[in-house]
Formats: sequence, structure tokens, C-alpha cells
Amino acid sequence: MGQSSKLLGATSLLLISLLSGCATTTINSGLQSGDLPPVGSFVAENGLQFNVQPLNLATLPPPQVSIPSNDIYQLIASSTKNEYRIAQGDILSIVLVGYPDMAAAGANGYPVDQQGFVQFPLVGRVKASGMSVPQFTATLQSKLQRYLKYSDPQVKIINYRGNKFFIDGEVTKPGEFAIEDAPVSLYSAISMAGGATAKGDANSLVLNRKGRNYNIGLQALKQIGSSGNQIYLQDGDSIHVNSQSRNTVYVLGEFGQVKPVPILEQGLSLAQVVGESQGLNSFTANAAKIYVVRDNPGYQLTDIYYVNMQTITNLALANRFEMHPNDIVYVDPTGLTRWNRVINSLLPSSTAIRSLAGI
Repeated sequence: MGQSSKLLGATSLLLISLLSGCATTTINSGLQSGDLPPVGSFVAENGLQFNVQPLNLATLPPPQVSIPSNDIYQLIASSTKNEYRIAQGDILSIVLVGYPDMAAAGANGYPVDQQGFVQFPLVGRVKASGMSVPQFTATLQSKLQRYLKYSDPQVKIINYRGNKFFIDGEVTKPGEFAIEDAPVSLYSAISMAGGATAKGDANSLVLNRKGRNYNIGLQALKQIGSSGNQIYLQDGDSIHVNSQSRNTVYVLGEFGQVKPVPILEQGLSLAQVVGESQGLNSFTANAAKIYVVRDNPGYQLTDIYYVNMQTITNLALANRFEMHPNDIVYVDPTGLTRWNRVINSLLPSSTAIRSLAGI
């Protein structure tokens, strides 16, 4: 009876193990697509409504076109190459030909004070801020004519300290930069900061001007026949370069490498996602079941596209499928892979049962 009790207990434990193993396999052995309908809408157990459709030429979503807002059009229209204006903090070089004593007095330059004036011998304080160099030169010359027979001041800016912009985020050298006599465009500003980092998304910039944010995509500018070279910075502007993590596709399932794939400035296709993920796992992937889950927070339906990548003609279709930020690409495992995972999950339990039965 003792041995029979052991066998009965072991058998009972085996049954419990098998039942519990079967019950947990679909949860613990890896993500599965489940029993999705071949086409059409359905409501999942979590309450979300999905729309399933096979990927073909008829269901291929149209290319995403980023249309700049009216604010961006106004920003471009108002952006011009203005002549540099002297600003508070700038240091001027003023030379009077034929008057070496006065030249020596200003050997270190003449700073523009916080009120925008320059202190110059004979004439005292002269307004400088807001003027171009030629305008200030003419003003100074007219004042000097009262005291000098030959007044011909030579003026230039030797240190630009007044007009500045700031850049941070994913750039190599974030910080504060001076706007000198040459206008600084959006492209020039990024270049001055050493360019975007490997994680930076040069197609996702935020320009802040006088407390107002402008979300700028360089690729979107190209689509309307414009560019970052047509937007010129002003004193006090700040630029933030966003990270690529804001534009990422996530891969799950039977890929060669499972990690997020960034969407670069030139865009990303489904075929490129497969390539960037080192292809499909040749031992476990079911190439006939590749899914793209695209959530639409502003809409009720979440789209699920699926494609059979065993057909070579569908490679061209996958190359035309444009990925969106936060898309999820999932590859189902083969039936044999699922079965192997079930067996592997049960083997530790069955080994333990044999050990118990031998006691």
C-alpha cells in the first residue's frame, strides 16, 4: 500500500503539473497572436476595439505627410537676412585716422553699456544699440565734426556679446552662442553646436522665440519646398533637439534581435525594420505571420496589419509600408516552437515527479 500511495501521489502531482503547465503555457511561454479574425473589427478581452486587415496594395496606408502649421509658414515668411544691429554688451573698435592720441585711448575697444550707449572722447555718450555699423558711424561722424576738422571714424565690432541664442538637447556641444554679423540660420545653429548626436532627431526640433514654441521638422520643411536655411535666429532664441526615442518602432517576437528601431529623418519601412532587427529567427519565426499593431489614440479603433513574408512579392509591399512612431511589429512563433516551449516548461516538473516517485 505504501508504494501504491507513492505512485498515486506522484500521478496526481503529474496531472496537476500537466494541467497547470497547459494553463500557463499560453501566458508564460511567450507572446502569441492568438485567434485573430482574418479581417474585420472585433473587441478584445481588454475592451479595446481592433480592426484587422491583411496587408495588400488596397489596404496599404498612404504615405504620412507632415504638414507644417500656419505658425511655421508665418515664421518662414517673417524670417529675413537683416543687417546686424549693435547690441548691449558688444565691443566696438573706433579709429580716427590722423588722431593717434584718441586711438590709444580706445585700444581695448569701446563697450556698449546696458543703456545702449558708447562713451567716446570729446562727444561723450553716443547712442549705439539698435543701429547698424554704418548708421552708428554716420551719427558719430556728425558729432565729431563740431570738434575735429577731419572726422572720419572707422568703426567695426570686435566682440559680439549682445545677440545670443541657446541650443540644448541631443547636440554635441549644447550651450550659448553669439549671433555675429553674418545671419545664423537653423541649420547653421545646429552646425555651430557640433551637429546632432547619434541619438538626436534633427527632424524634430523645438524653436522657442519670446515664450512661443515652434515644432519644426526639417523633413517637413523640404516637403513644402523650404529648408532650415530659410529660418534665421534672433537674439534670445533657444533650440531644443529632441531624441530619436520620441520616434521609435518596437519589435517583439521571433526576430534575430529584439530592440527598438528609431525612425530617422528619411523615414522607415517595414522591410527596413526587419533588416535592422537582423531578420527573422530562422529556427523559431513563422514568416507567414508578421503583424503591425498601430494604436490611434485619437480614434476608437486600433489597427492590426498582417503580412506573409514567405512570399517574395510581399517584400516589395513591406518596403512600401511606412512605419509610424510607437508602431509595434510582432512575429509569431511556429507551431513546433510553441510545442517545444510547452515541453520545456513541463520537463522540470516531470523530472521532479520522477524523483518523488522514486522515494
